[in-house]
Amino acid sequence: MKTAILAGATGLIGSKLLELLLNEDAYGRVIAVSRNALPMSNAKLQNLIVNFDELQNYSSQLIGDDIFCCLGTTMKQAGSKETFRKVDYAYPVSLATITRKEGARQFLLVTALGANKNSSIFYNRVKGEVQEVIDNLGFEGLHIFQPSLLLGPRVGKRAGQSMGQAVMKTFGFVIPKKYKAIESIKVAHAMLEIANQHRRGTFIYESGELQSF
Repeated sequence: MKTAILAGATGLIGSKLLELLLNEDAYGRVIAVSRNALPMSNAKLQNLIVNFDELQNYSSQLIGDDIFCCLGTTMKQAGSKETFRKVDYAYPVSLATITRKEGARQFLLVTALGANKNSSIFYNRVKGEVQEVIDNLGFEGLHIFQPSLLLGPRVGKRAGQSMGQAVMKTFGFVIPKKYKAIESIKVAHAMLEIANQHRRGTFIYESGELQSF
């Protein structure tokens, strides 16, 4: 059986994905990498508490087959471009670099619809840059998931996103499938299903495609 490593287990997608991984027979162990202890226990779960700024210090414990990276924040939460870039670029790149050196075969990364390293929008540009850097690390399979606005219960209140979710639900019938808001559980299901396909190469899954999971 395989070992999965999950970073971002407390987020909208990550929390759903953790549940799926723990119930997936293909994985004998799930290493959840987090800054604080998770409020749960499971025979398959190893909660690795880390300082993401010093992730290299935990390299001997970051040995797995499939790496699931659901790390991410918002500009409002981050408070600055520097902090946003650290969470959405530096941490995923560090995780990918370490786990690739330790023999990981697949890396499954959540970015966002519109990710583009040449974008004039800072958010989209950072998402595009992290995709490119990780693509150059040489994983057997790199799977990039680009959801639109995520639907689901959030730990912290985000007034702007709540309003956006309401608009998406009300006028969803006139919004193209690619841009419609998507349930976080659909993205989680897509990540698990695609990981089990063991496809070689680099693949990008936009939000419209993820709606089918």
